[in-house]
Amino acid sequence: MVLMIGDTEVPVTWEDNASVEELKTLAGDGLMISMSMYGGFEQVGSIGQSIARDDEQITTSSGDIVLYSGDQIVIFYGSNTWAYTKLGKIDLSEEEMTSLLSNGDVTITLIYQ
Repeated sequence: MVLMIGDTEVPVTWEDNASVEELKTLAGDGLMISMSMYGGFEQVGSIGQSIARDDEQITTSSGDIVLYSGDQIVIFYGSNTWAYTKLGKIDLSEEEMTSLLSNGDVTITLIYQ
């Protein structure tokens, strides 16, 4: 599955779980998600419906992609501790993640080919 942040394709290592499988189905030809900055360390956006979740208490780090409340994607450029379902990890430095995500709301696109 490909993840675009704005016009930038980012390298992602996806988890092997039911949530990612359902996300792939939704992504099909392209799923655009409007993200909003939150807390100075993350971007959050609704995927429009609930998918499978297996939340566990984790401490995230920059680049982590998680599912929150079964229907929202969160991408971190900082850290937080909460109950999430892990979806994947963007393989970029904290500086690169901050540059991509800390300057206002973004749109992400998921494409499953």
